[in-house]
Amino acid sequence: MRVAIVHYWLVSMRGGEKVVEALCDMYPDADIFTLVCDRDKLSEKIQRHRIFTSFLQHVPGSRKHYQSLLPLMPFALESFDLRNYDLIISSESGPAKGIIPPPHALHVCYCHSPMRYLWDHYHFYRGNAGLMAKVMMPLLAPLLRTWDANSSLRVDRFVANSHHVANRIGKYYRRSSVVVHPPVATEDFVPGGDVEDFYLCAGQIVPYKRIDLAVRAFTKLGRNLVVLGDGDSREVKALKRIAGPTITFTGPASFSELKSRLARCRALVFPGEEDFGIVPVEAMASGRPVIAYGRGGALDTVVPGHTGILFKDQSVESLVEAVEVFEAMEPRFRSDTIQMHAAQFSSMNFKIEMKKIIDQELAKRHVAIEARPYAASRSPLFQDVSQVPLH
Repeated sequence: MRVAIVHYWLVSMRGGEKVVEALCDMYPDADIFTLVCDRDKLSEKIQRHRIFTSFLQHVPGSRKHYQSLLPLMPFALESFDLRNYDLIISSESGPAKGIIPPPHALHVCYCHSPMRYLWDHYHFYRGNAGLMAKVMMPLLAPLLRTWDANSSLRVDRFVANSHHVANRIGKYYRRSSVVVHPPVATEDFVPGGDVEDFYLCAGQIVPYKRIDLAVRAFTKLGRNLVVLGDGDSREVKALKRIAGPTITFTGPASFSELKSRLARCRALVFPGEEDFGIVPVEAMASGRPVIAYGRGGALDTVVPGHTGILFKDQSVESLVEAVEVFEAMEPRFRSDTIQMHAAQFSSMNFKIEMKKIIDQELAKRHVAIEARPYAASRSPLFQDVSQVPLH
């Protein structure tokens, strides 16, 4: 069986690329197709596979400004020749599912999210875009939405990374899906020594993650907050302007520093709405509770009162109240219980569940082929094959 893995772009090693790594473990001989690729940013595991890129790879600056090439992505995806593959697994977010699968192949789409900038986050992205994008988006978005919805019909089975994403697949594509949480290297995180007097906000600093809520809330409370990560320079400057003396910005951090901070913080603060959210699981694997906005993937991972606290409104007041509730019950949170809960999101569980779904779909296709009647049974010339002379 020849296997193709289709990923939107390979220019960094984040959550989507960790899914590709897990799929590479499952199918070590698979070929990888992607719109653009920066091999220097990829893990050795991914680099060991044959990687095919689209014509966008040859556009100057494409590896850095790939998102601006969105109008060309449907043409690039449909240019991939997948005729010789029996199983195609698309890793969808950017897009990736819009390939043209051959009739005999099984196409399973692991969906991190329907394209946010075309659907539920469209107005947010347009509001924060430059002048040219603000002008062009209303003209191009309806065409791209139509293509995106139509290309969902090329998928045989959708797998969503959370129930939040499954609901959006149903809303925008009118397709059902099964939920398999993405792989998290939970075994890489362990509870540390003494917990220190600071809260942690970690991850890429971009507007939709709403780190501004955490900065304002902890400035108001006078509590220590460490903001770990880097991202949009304008957003970082804006956050520093509103930050009080108890807020510390560390900039980008190594993996060892992230592990250390997660293990020592009082709690991770997660004020954004994510499709899944890997950092909260990493914090729980470190034995630390999570204070998260009660929407999106956090509903799949955080158990209120046991592994963290969920706040209902994306506002400073609601977050402040959640921190006060957390501190009142802080001694009740048990590090070992939290760590055990996080173990269910391991890479091994992801591989087991994905293999189960793919094998079931392959078996159904095999049964359907076996059940097809022979042409002779449908032809009036051969209704009684027992009368056909053998010599």
